[in-house]
Amino acid sequence: MALPKVHRLKRRQEFSKVYQAGVRRSTRNFTLRALRQFPVHQKKPGLPDSDRSDRNAVDRNAVEPLGRSPTRIGITVSTKVSKRAVVRNRIKRRIRAALRELLPGFATGWMIVVIVQPVAVKCNYKEILQELKQLLIEAEVFDGHSGRCVL
Repeated sequence: MALPKVHRLKRRQEFSKVYQAGVRRSTRNFTLRALRQFPVHQKKPGLPDSDRSDRNAVDRNAVEPLGRSPTRIGITVSTKVSKRAVVRNRIKRRIRAALRELLPGFATGWMIVVIVQPVAVKCNYKEILQELKQLLIEAEVFDGHSGRCVL
């Protein structure tokens, strides 16, 4: 079973954006890249159009947030991990299953890319789930906070 369509990164441009500007967290088996998306704004109905010559000035009364988009996830498994597509696809299926399990705890508005390291071939599902959760907490994607004790 796949991730829901609204939670998938699909385009090369989206992956490139995350690679270039996202934060990076690593473990032995995975590297996680995460980029926070900012909320989209729209013009409030009933307000007159402002002068469009000054595009940098934002009238705070004229826009309202539409809300954050859902967190979207992409998985990268290169041929360095395994030359066999069967092995690469098995790893992707396990990662997708783990992410589906963790998805309800994600903060909204993130673009995430999970990059698989060659040693991950030997991982079982439990190890994958544990490492992904650790990476997501470190990147402050999971539950929107770092997970560290403040007391």
